[in-house]
Amino acid sequence: MLRILFLCTGNSCRSQMAEGWARHLKGDQIEAHSAGIETHGLNPHAVRVMAEVGVDISGHRSKHVEKLADIPFDLVVTVCGHADEHCPVFPAKTKVVHVGFDDPPKLAADAPTEKAALDAYRRVRDEIRAFVKTLPESVMERD
Repeated sequence: MLRILFLCTGNSCRSQMAEGWARHLKGDQIEAHSAGIETHGLNPHAVRVMAEVGVDISGHRSKHVEKLADIPFDLVVTVCGHADEHCPVFPAKTKVVHVGFDDPPKLAADAPTEKAALDAYRRVRDEIRAFVKTLPESVMERD
């Protein structure tokens, strides 16, 4: 089974959604984890929009990447530019790739309604789902 870490800045939204999708869609092929280079707590809007599609991430918690240092990951996917730029060093056998997604809280910040704000989260949720469906082939072949 392939061990994948989804890494973002605060492990509150994008990486949590990616972990949830990977467990839901690819649990038979992927051992999914998520972490941040900081911890910002679990975003309630991310929990809500994932629940809308039948994926429960409410039990997840925001974790610092150092807490997972003892796990030998096969693949690390950075899902935001900040995490990509500040990605810690992993063992040489660990493949690290960047697949960036927009930050839902930033997209939703100026939304005129709660529905519009949640639509920003839904768009990113669906983009992450489309990416996760391509795993592991889409990234393991990259050099």
